Amino acid sequence: MLKAEAFMREALREAEKDGGEVPVGAVVVRGDRIIARAHNEREAGRPFAHAEMLAMERACQALGDRRLHGCALYVTLEPCPMCAGALMLAEVEECVFGAYDPRQGCCGSVYTLPQDPAFFHRARCVGGVLEEESRALLQRFFREKRI
Repeated sequence: MLKAEAFMREALREAEKDGGEVPVGAVVVRGDRIIARAHNEREAGRPFAHAEMLAMERACQALGDRRLHGCALYVTLEPCPMCAGALMLAEVEECVFGAYDPRQGCCGSVYTLPQDPAFFHRARCVGGVLEEESRALLQRFFREKRI
């Protein structure tokens, strides 16, 4: 679990990059190496620019392949339906996330899309890695928005 925590700390660093965005960060890892990183960029007029989507797109570019075989996605918030679907289509091996999303999470909370047997590709989902830190970052952001 130490390796997972180290990669999640990198995702948290991405999430802390400001810009008025909901603080979500993601890294894509292959072996012991981060091959891509991203944070939310939705407020820049790009509604689909979730951290996960951007990190996976950058990882595909770095590898020169649309498939992310042997890769793990580390993200500070449980992926939504769009991102969970994208990680399946990119054939990510594992999704590790920090905070659960009881309203929209599709890697264990509301639904577990990446493990649904109806689909060709399945990905392992592991939640709760550095959950408190991930949740605190989100709570602080929304608390400051309300002030």
